Amino acid sequence: MRILLVEDDAALADAVCSYLVAKAFVVDMASGLAQARAALATAQYAAVLLDLHLGDGDGLSLLPTIRAQPERPIVLVLTARDQVSDRIRGLDAGADDYIIKPYDPAELLARLRAVERRRSASSAPVLKLGTLEIDLSRDMVRKSGIPVALTQKEWALLRVMASRPDRIHTRELLQDALYGFDDEADSNTLEVFISRLRRKLGRDHIVTLRGLGYRLAASSEQA
Repeated sequence: MRILLVEDDAALADAVCSYLVAKAFVVDMASGLAQARAALATAQYAAVLLDLHLGDGDGLSLLPTIRAQPERPIVLVLTARDQVSDRIRGLDAGADDYIIKPYDPAELLARLRAVERRRSASSAPVLKLGTLEIDLSRDMVRKSGIPVALTQKEWALLRVMASRPDRIHTRELLQDALYGFDDEADSNTLEVFISRLRRKLGRDHIVTLRGLGYRLAASSEQA
């Protein structure tokens, strides 16, 4: 999952970014509205973590730009404004959740996952595909009951597909889940990670639809 963190407190931004990266998320950071708009025009994000009090304006003014994205990202407002009227304003403007500072990064991640589950109309964080179990709430994968060790990049890729198992994931979307603006990647990087996941999970669990992308499947399905 690729996340845009819009936060002008450098120390807080670094702390949140480090926590999320350690959980296998890809995070781009913007310190203000101008940088955030430029990022949204360049990449497709699954979520935007949005501070409201920014040096170049009110974070809520970014919501129309976010809503105009081809696939609207999850929006979590992160702010010190704790009045009920502020929360109502943020939620009415289109935010999915509203988190008051100071907050624990673990709570932030839990709320992000909760919104993600609501979006996918699934109350269960564990996806079962035959003998394969993908636990999105605990960042764990089991095959026939045995834990499967994944690298951060492998888990980042699998999380995107497991969060929306009913859809076909394009190459561009999956590539965005692996790398941010500051990362460099070879053109065949995605295929390398897909191949590694197939070796660990079973080849039939990741189906290639030529010219379209990839999707998860039970092992009984054929590519």
